[in-house]
Amino acid sequence: MTKTRNIEMIENGLHLVLEITEEQDVRLLHFGAVPYDEREIREDQKQGFRLMELQLTGEDREEYHGRTHRATYPGLRMRYAGHADVRNETGRKLEITLKDPVTSLSAVQHIQFYDGVPTARAWVVLSNEGTEELGVEYVSSFTLTGIDKEGVRSRDEKMKLFIPHTGWQSELQWRAYRLPELGLSHLTDRSSKRISCSNTGSWSAAEHIPMAVLENEEAGTTLFWQIEHNGSWHWEIIDQNDYLTALISGPTEHDNHWWDKLAPGERFVSIPVAVGSVSGGFDEAIGALTRYRRKIRRPNEDNRLLRVIFNDYMNCLWGSPTTAKLLPLIDAAAEAGSEYFCIDAGWYAAGEWWDGVGEWLPSEERFPEGIKYVLDYIRGKGMIPGLWLELEVMGIHSPKLKDTDDSWFFMRHGKRVKDRSRYQLDYRNPAVRAHATEVIRRLVEDYGVGYIKMDYNINAGIGTEAGADSVGDGLLQHNRAYLEWLDGIFARYPDLVIENCSSGGMRMDYAMLSRHSIQSTSDQEDYVNYAAIAAASPSALTPEQSAIWSYPLREGDDEEVVFNMVNALLLRVHQSGHLAELSPRRRELVKEALDYYKTIRADIPEALPFWPLGLPTQQDEWVSLGLRREDRVYLAVWRVRAVETGHPHEPAETTIPLDWLKGKPLQVRLAYPQGFAGDCAWSAEDGELKVVLPAEKTARLYEITVGE
Repeated sequence: MTKTRNIEMIENGLHLVLEITEEQDVRLLHFGAVPYDEREIREDQKQGFRLMELQLTGEDREEYHGRTHRATYPGLRMRYAGHADVRNETGRKLEITLKDPVTSLSAVQHIQFYDGVPTARAWVVLSNEGTEELGVEYVSSFTLTGIDKEGVRSRDEKMKLFIPHTGWQSELQWRAYRLPELGLSHLTDRSSKRISCSNTGSWSAAEHIPMAVLENEEAGTTLFWQIEHNGSWHWEIIDQNDYLTALISGPTEHDNHWWDKLAPGERFVSIPVAVGSVSGGFDEAIGALTRYRRKIRRPNEDNRLLRVIFNDYMNCLWGSPTTAKLLPLIDAAAEAGSEYFCIDAGWYAAGEWWDGVGEWLPSEERFPEGIKYVLDYIRGKGMIPGLWLELEVMGIHSPKLKDTDDSWFFMRHGKRVKDRSRYQLDYRNPAVRAHATEVIRRLVEDYGVGYIKMDYNINAGIGTEAGADSVGDGLLQHNRAYLEWLDGIFARYPDLVIENCSSGGMRMDYAMLSRHSIQSTSDQEDYVNYAAIAAASPSALTPEQSAIWSYPLREGDDEEVVFNMVNALLLRVHQSGHLAELSPRRRELVKEALDYYKTIRADIPEALPFWPLGLPTQQDEWVSLGLRREDRVYLAVWRVRAVETGHPHEPAETTIPLDWLKGKPLQVRLAYPQGFAGDCAWSAEDGELKVVLPAEKTARLYEITVGE
């Protein structure tokens, strides 16, 4: 009988079991919210429970791999070389060292736990301790086999995979799938099929948010992960040894054009990923992720104060600000209760500015008295001034181009990479970073700006060939250089608020959001369509980082204002619209909402989100988002469209289940707006809140207090 020994850990509700065989093979047998049951894995299956997968150029493959990253070499050859079990300021940390006896490649799997949350961060460090260059094609940051092993039902029936589809103006479209719906039916012990999500390029969330949630309904547990990277990434689910495996990584050669040459003495650090497990379903998983996201985020005052931002762009000035247009807007924003006023795009050019950006000097034509006059006017109204920037690009007709050369930009096939009439700047270049730093210095120190909306409206594609082993390697190096530059800016100006924006939410990832305190969620221009995006946003980022546009329209009515404001009130208010041109009644509804927001915003950074009607979609008639903290619940309800009744202008009722409050007396009040129709009735016996809204395109915010 083979002699083995186990490393077993229980941290923050997570159970981890590693097996080290007599041959020094390392197997990750278990990682989850429930204890390990050794009866679930047969001895002949254990060889598939790899700690990591690692593929080098010129090495063999084993098994039926297709395009999957299973059965890699030297992954199958790596042997245990020791481990460290330590504690640091974050929590417990496990480091497992593996070595390849053939190439002398060393790999250290890091698993960092975080005190108080059932979520760990994992990454791998590769070191070439040999004498020959090695080509790395793939390395997993975290690998887990047996993600379906709890329970006796078929995985075709019990497993549910939640994937966050996303796109410009259509962010955060979650869908839940049974695995056969994605083509992975349980027909054999292993196949060449995979379920995979990848992003290739500098928009990390161009088509999917870099995360997923996998629920085992029979076991009552849920596994979740997020990839913390601002560029290319990949995850896949495959079948092997009659179980499912999750492989989570940064970029790969086959999927993302990434390949790294590791010279003797060099090392490579993989992309960090967060992985966790909870007893419960989707809401509990996102609750755990929310607590984790708050722990890894840069400490900052902005996420505690949640000041109200007014930005002049959306359904307002549309990137064409002038002194004359801004002054009445500034007055109206201040009267409504805004605390930041951000002048958006266009402040640096007299006319069309898209392909000329890069110098970032204010337009004298737009601001005859100088832009500092307007910024001082904002300060005089008690608000903190802000400006829009897009510092990662340079327009193809920018006057700043005269000071540059090819080393400033992404290059492919000897040509500068061009997208939407902009060039992609390469932040590995010290001259690029110095240019960007000087722009920030001028805005903060000379203009007195305290808020920057940092936009990014191109996708640089697969990467750059300049100074890189592959175009994907060039992109990864740039991604990391940009983050390093950003860290330096925040170290220099710790009170500066920089909003992360990429044509809305196209770079919604926790490489960026561990640094930025606030994230633009969408460029969606229709407030009705925005409801589902706003309601879903706390699944991808903490509520206090989720900036939601609210833009009452010139031609709207009272209910349109209310709907707009409810979109934002449980998150981060990103006010816009022609406030100065609204009727006094409608302006008062904006002020009422912002006044109420200021009474509850201290609860938002401590609250956890939930979705009592399920994850919202753009096809739903009713949408609901809740935040709960201790004995207080805030509940937003939207009646988006009249689907079931077919009568858009007649009252309709929906039932909102609040199962965890069943049997408890509640005090429920309509918190916003005051004096509007929006009846509700609580049934403690059924654990249900019935809500009646008067018509389609109406929304209400309820405040619930739990009694004794």
